[in-house]
Amino acid sequence: MFDLIIRNANLPDGRQGMDIGLSGGKIAAIEKGLAASAGEEIDATGRLVSPPFCDPHFHMDATLSLGLPRMNVSGTLLEGIALWGELRPMLTKEALVDRALRYCDLAVSQGLLFIRSHIDTSDPRLVTAEALIEVRDRVAPYITLQLVAFPQDGYYRTAEGEKSLERALDMGLDIVGGIPHFERTMDDGRRSLEALCRIAAERGLPVDIHCDETDDPMSRHIETLAAETVRHGLQGRVAGSHLTSMHSMDNYYVSKLIPLMAEAKINVIPNPLINIMLQGRHDTYPKRRGMTRVRELMDAGLNVSFGQDCTMDPWYSMGSADMLEVGHMAIHVAQMGGIEDKKKIFEALTVNSAKTMGLEGYGLEVGCNADLIVLQAADVVEALRLKPTRLLVLKGGKVISRSAPRIGELFLEGRPKNIDPGLDYVPAAR
Repeated sequence: MFDLIIRNANLPDGRQGMDIGLSGGKIAAIEKGLAASAGEEIDATGRLVSPPFCDPHFHMDATLSLGLPRMNVSGTLLEGIALWGELRPMLTKEALVDRALRYCDLAVSQGLLFIRSHIDTSDPRLVTAEALIEVRDRVAPYITLQLVAFPQDGYYRTAEGEKSLERALDMGLDIVGGIPHFERTMDDGRRSLEALCRIAAERGLPVDIHCDETDDPMSRHIETLAAETVRHGLQGRVAGSHLTSMHSMDNYYVSKLIPLMAEAKINVIPNPLINIMLQGRHDTYPKRRGMTRVRELMDAGLNVSFGQDCTMDPWYSMGSADMLEVGHMAIHVAQMGGIEDKKKIFEALTVNSAKTMGLEGYGLEVGCNADLIVLQAADVVEALRLKPTRLLVLKGGKVISRSAPRIGELFLEGRPKNIDPGLDYVPAAR
């Protein structure tokens, strides 16, 4: 007897027509024609069932603040940072909590149940940390929210940057962050990474660095991050986010750099939507798009996962908590349009991101947590093409979000009455 059985489900690994038995908040069985009963049964009707999406790089303290105190007219990274600096003194705990909870509501409806958010620690009031710790606790029953202590204005460049970061970690933030390319000098950037990795090692915490988010091919802090990771024995616990300078680096240097990153087991987090929006702003034509070397990094065996980064904030006026939108853009920018490529992209939104975040019990195997989503698509390739409706979102085996399928009704003589984009247009080559 199961609590719930999802029948006739297609799985991300290509298995079709599978039944998934859930019991006690866990996946208890996965097989065809599961001969059992349950308190409730759901017919997936040949649609994709997947673990929930994970976002390993986001800024929840800034989300939904678009237009406060004004719009980013140039649309650049630096004006966004300046705008955030104007807004920061006006931030209140109440407003931060409200915006973050509203975003989390949207995330649940999109099947996004695991988020790592960078929290700006540059303001010594640390109202951002206080607010997001409260949000982390409030959403814990349905969203796992990891918080990064992030010195947005620089660990050394900010007057009280060092003390504020330590205080934020003492308050209970989970991860050590940094932004070496925004320090005053390249040497200050190097020193900041040495200090931040030492702090993480002493506290037993992971590290997630905004690293080389620039078009400058000489911004090579990822090299220092890899070296410090090995020095402190942090392999597998360190993430390099953005890494957009790799887009512009000399190929010979990259041929040396990628093996160093692999030795350190760096987790790589590109942010396709934001990277291509903010990079290349000093170019005329040819114009660089700025996303890091996704295919080469994957081929070298590094764990690559994708982040959304921003939604309706000073840096990005769009966004919808939809990780498939992130993957859809990654396919285009990385030029990874093959079927096997798309499978790797989907993994970068799910299992790879779960690995980056160190999640336990995540996945679609017997014994994993019964956290699942049912999508209006036949498989992962179609999911990335369509960015389909999340029909059901389950946490611990219980439905926490339900959306009606997108069905088009036609009034055309001799043509079908209804169109289901998730099942009616599945290509022969899958």
